[in-house]
Amino acid sequence: MKFKVLLFTAFYSGYSPIAPGTAGTLVGMLIYFIEYLIFGAASLNVHLVLVLVMIYPSIKLGDAGEKYFGEKDPSPVVLDEVMGYWISVLFHPFNWKIAIIAFFVFRIFDIIKPYPARTLENLKGGLGIMLDDYVAGLYTNFFLFGIIFLSKYLNVPILQ
Repeated sequence: MKFKVLLFTAFYSGYSPIAPGTAGTLVGMLIYFIEYLIFGAASLNVHLVLVLVMIYPSIKLGDAGEKYFGEKDPSPVVLDEVMGYWISVLFHPFNWKIAIIAFFVFRIFDIIKPYPARTLENLKGGLGIMLDDYVAGLYTNFFLFGIIFLSKYLNVPILQ
């Protein structure tokens, strides 16, 4: 069980006394940076594989987190923030500006939970924990693509 706790708390960042979700997102961003440092340009493909491989296990780890803490969507379970951040930067070649903007935009979407995220949060177990953050990550990803498109269209090098 110790290994599961390590994972669903994102290396214990979920125990942060202040903003555990933000701490979990920082862990996701750090892992994303490390991916790039290790794999360089290939990190785009490595990241895609990592996200695809982790989608189902993260839901099961969410289930384990609820059982471990004995409550619905416990705040120390922050693997959902890690996954949401990773989805935020999916399909974007590594860029420091994108990575940092994704962090802030993801946190905003995760907090305000636009439809259908808030509804998905009500699902039981790991699905309820993870799916709202997957949606926040998708919204962030689309937002980033929109900003990149606008910056190219307007010839304003915002994210280049």
